[in-house]
Amino acid sequence: MLRIDNLGKRYGDHHIFQGLTHTFPPGCVALCEEDSTGKSSLLGIIAGVIAPDAGDVWIDGHSLIQTPLQAQARLAYVPDDCLAFPMQTGRGLLQQVASEKNTRLDDAALDLAYRLGLEPHLDKRFEQMSTGTRRKVFLTAAALGEPAVVIADGPSNGLDAQARAVLAEQFKTWSRDRVVLFASHDPELLRACGASAIKVAALR
Repeated sequence: MLRIDNLGKRYGDHHIFQGLTHTFPPGCVALCEEDSTGKSSLLGIIAGVIAPDAGDVWIDGHSLIQTPLQAQARLAYVPDDCLAFPMQTGRGLLQQVASEKNTRLDDAALDLAYRLGLEPHLDKRFEQMSTGTRRKVFLTAAALGEPAVVIADGPSNGLDAQARAVLAEQFKTWSRDRVVLFASHDPELLRACGASAIKVAALR
């Protein structure tokens, strides 16, 4: 469902990584090593928001380089920085994502929003939300369109205890038939969702 093929990325003369090749079957996988090892860069490349210097990403059989629209239609991305749209409301972002994925803001997504404790905040602008509330909106958006691959950078950052428990259960549910790949320093989340831990350097 997710395959990275000979991926390479550098900033200036510094190679963050090169030659990364790996196939991810359905399941939960966590990149959990220390900072400055390329985790966020790798997730950003897979999500299509950072361009690789070499290689390609295949999402549900679609090349991110050759057919980016088809590939990204099968992908959900929860970024580390969830304040990309400060003036937009939570509900507005969910409706936008639903439209982009040719679906609607359905009961399943709204149920996840309710379980995360997001419902009272849906009509606030992102600039009015806490870090955790913003992240809850993006996590809810990940439920739209039944993506084959869910990418998340620090998904539990800023979440309260109830939302962290809901996140772990949601990751377990998604991982039954899709790839959930995330970066986290949260060992409780890894244990709760049954994630396999892997290092970027091991993806060769």
